[in-house]
Amino acid sequence: MTIKLLKMLSKLKLFAFKQTGLATALSLSASLMLTLPAQATVVEVRTVVGDFQVNLFDETTPQNVENLLSYINAGAYNNNVVHRSVDDFIVQMGGFEYGNAFPPDAIATGAGVTNEPLLSNVRGTLAMAKVAGNPDSATSQFFINLADNSANLDAQNGGFTVLGQVIGDGMEVVDAIAALSRFNFGGAFAAIPLRDYVSTDTELPTDDNLVIIYDVVVVDSAVMTNPNLAPVQNTTTAPANSIPDTSLSSGGSGGAFGLWGLLCIGMLAWRRLSM
Repeated sequence: MTIKLLKMLSKLKLFAFKQTGLATALSLSASLMLTLPAQATVVEVRTVVGDFQVNLFDETTPQNVENLLSYINAGAYNNNVVHRSVDDFIVQMGGFEYGNAFPPDAIATGAGVTNEPLLSNVRGTLAMAKVAGNPDSATSQFFINLADNSANLDAQNGGFTVLGQVIGDGMEVVDAIAALSRFNFGGAFAAIPLRDYVSTDTELPTDDNLVIIYDVVVVDSAVMTNPNLAPVQNTTTAPANSIPDTSLSSGGSGGAFGLWGLLCIGMLAWRRLSM
């Protein structure tokens, strides 16, 4: 075998090695993309009607998730009540605490949180309530969408921030709350759902009638909890493609890194191998 032929074979082996290294790097970076945190913290709302869990979208609406978790961690939702229910629209809670007398007392709240209207108000999503005319006024109150309210809520008041989605069979509990009779006690309690209550002039609701929330607790704080959830983007207020595609589904050039990121990582690995 001539020296020239040996040199040619050596170059071919080096090329094959580099190509293998590039493929390995691309495969690794693709794997990293698929395991980036898509959906994270899961919280459980515990009520007298039943419990339901919500998967929060930590990566998409970080400020609002942090805000909600601050109230949860402070125990602000202990003995809270579901104070508003509107048929085929929403059930709302998070603002009032029952202290053995009706009406419930407003809980202490902090400053409003910056609006993040990136996801759509479809059925089963959790969104923050806020003051009319002030997009950045959400504090402790939140609601569950009973129907697809995107046409109304995705644009109204700057868009209502969706920061979570009810998972499992949780909507059965929410629907059971929504099915309760509603009564008008004025103000924030103009559409309050009550259990086993007969309206009279003298009898005010008690804890036997109110939908009491015992607590809201974090039940899973893993980096990735339900990666297969595919929240709907709010295309009314959010720019197109503003939501990173961090799901496990294939297709498109989305993803936290995207094709360009993969190629950059791959080329970097190839360069290191060639040095």
